[in-house]
Amino acid sequence: MLRVAVSDLRGFVDALMSAAGVDGAEAEVLSDNLLWNDLAGRANHGVERLPILLRRVKAGLIRTPAQMNLQEISPSAALLDADHGFGQVAGTRATDRAVELARATGVGAVGVQRSNFFGTGAYYINRAAEAGMISLVLSNSFPKVAAEGGYKPVLGTNPFGFGAPGRDGRSLIVDMSTAGLAGSTVRAYQRNGLDLPEGLVVDDRGRPVTDPNEAMKGTLLPASGAKGFGLALMVEVLSGVLTGAGISSQVASMYKDFERQGNSGHFIVALDVSRWMPLESFFERMDVLADMVACSGPAGSVRFPGEARWNAMAENRDRGISLEAKTSTGLRELAAGFGIDVPWQGSGPAV
Repeated sequence: MLRVAVSDLRGFVDALMSAAGVDGAEAEVLSDNLLWNDLAGRANHGVERLPILLRRVKAGLIRTPAQMNLQEISPSAALLDADHGFGQVAGTRATDRAVELARATGVGAVGVQRSNFFGTGAYYINRAAEAGMISLVLSNSFPKVAAEGGYKPVLGTNPFGFGAPGRDGRSLIVDMSTAGLAGSTVRAYQRNGLDLPEGLVVDDRGRPVTDPNEAMKGTLLPASGAKGFGLALMVEVLSGVLTGAGISSQVASMYKDFERQGNSGHFIVALDVSRWMPLESFFERMDVLADMVACSGPAGSVRFPGEARWNAMAENRDRGISLEAKTSTGLRELAAGFGIDVPWQGSGPAV
């Protein structure tokens, strides 16, 4: 693993986006999002994604600058037309507006249409938590997951995110795919040459698949059978059907479909904790809950969701962000195409 200082990686990413013609204000938002995920240990949603995002920009499939339009539906609800811009930019704008609405009315809900892949829900959950908000963050995606009892792809991995403010900024973060595993996890197994557990992927005849190379051509199964499928439907209804975004096959694959724009949808809800109780009282009650959870098993074996993210954040800020060889190579190749120097060129494994 190569470790790169956060400031070096940020400057490098900014230079790449500028060279690719990304709008300056949008580049700042996108860079914040990608690096936050790398810092939090979610490398598969960090700068690893920059080459494919810029490839879609070049192909005209992601617009920058996008002419996003916010339509106010009610005092507590709004709809954002993302104009096929960066999903990370749309997700950030939608989250910030949901927080503003919640601040005014107690609860804010913002739907997003005509968007693209937006990264992890965790980033937006934490953004809302920093504003003292409990949040729900949903997004649909291109079909890769079967219905319960089926074997043809009909829904996306449709991530479901929930979070709440935590003391010292260590928010509660629940962020998961409603499939048995995420597509990015399949790619990680593929890179590492590992077989998948049985019961997660099937082929076009419904037979189990464990080879990750074959799994990329197969269909994922919903998490926990009918329960995961039900959650995936909830995500599809709120982020796809209700918002006017693409539904199921109307959403394009970021990696495989270069004939059309993403057309995905998001749905974000923020709830202002201070309307219910002082934030400090909420922290105290959350501390009680966290202690109960921690004491439910052997010491150190049970963690509150989000703890691993905050531990990774502290380590990566101190030691630098880890880049896998494939990610480093992809960024080097991208930089070479733009004639941009790589800040860690010739460096060793340390910062």
